Amino acid sequence: MAVKPIRIFGDPVLRTPAEPVRDFDKELRLLVKDLTDTMIDAPGAGLAAPQLGVGLRVFTYYVDDRLGHVVNPTLDLTEEQETGDEGCLSLPGLAFPTPRSVGVVAKGFNMHGEPITLEGTHLLARCVQHETDHLDGIIFIDRMDPEQRKAAMKAIREAEWFGDPAPVVKESPHRTFGKAI
Repeated sequence: MAVKPIRIFGDPVLRTPAEPVRDFDKELRLLVKDLTDTMIDAPGAGLAAPQLGVGLRVFTYYVDDRLGHVVNPTLDLTEEQETGDEGCLSLPGLAFPTPRSVGVVAKGFNMHGEPITLEGTHLLARCVQHETDHLDGIIFIDRMDPEQRKAAMKAIREAEWFGDPAPVVKESPHRTFGKAI
């Protein structure tokens, strides 16, 4: 099992648009496995590569016993919208009402480069939109109206994980004479 640490709100990688996948190779298959293992362990309904610090356009999902992934997704959304509670593994323990399209058709590729189409409504549609937003450097609170977003930011600043200091790197008390060991 390859469970990786999930990047938390405030990490710049979550605001950086991901690059399209060009090589459908062993490294991509390993990334999909890492995403899947980490998502299931969390547990979550979806996980995008930037949430593991990887700037590639790939995400995994696990909704209503449907497990899969999409590489280089493009979305066609229904006009009908609904608002529902949405959370994110990069904002642990928080959920906010967020508007999304009721239905989605996602086109892309699997990890072997074969074309795929994923259709879904309600929770699956919400998950696909949420994860594709991550690939564009968008976090779900960006979809909220300004007043709701302000309240969400207040809750984020009050979260126990917000503003955690970076890990301390200890220096060796032993002299290295300018050489890396």
